[in-house]
Amino acid sequence: MALDRRLRRAHKLRKAREYSAVFAQRRRLASEHFQLGFRSNGLNSARLGIAVGKKQAHHAALRNLVKRLCRESFRGLRGDLPCYDIVLKLVAPLGRVDRAELRAELDSLLAKLRETPDRLVA
Repeated sequence: MALDRRLRRAHKLRKAREYSAVFAQRRRLASEHFQLGFRSNGLNSARLGIAVGKKQAHHAALRNLVKRLCRESFRGLRGDLPCYDIVLKLVAPLGRVDRAELRAELDSLLAKLRETPDRLVA
């Protein structure tokens, strides 16, 4: 049976308190443009939240592109990720980064989370 790659409601963080709980844990991984916060969620799959501010991506089209790429990357790796609540936050202006570079950065950041030892995450 093929893995369901749809991003359903159950795979998204929707409430402010869910985002706050992830930010309060202070467990983070970082890349050039993104910060990935995570915490154990006690569920049977990972959930994703995305934070893209106007200071880092001034135009709505760029913010939407970043969010779309985050969702695509998460969907592709969701089956391999541990059961965490994950918040991907854009922390640096993008400048002249193309889609492929941005997607590769997101994939590598999520792969780092997959390889994070449990002793650092507990």
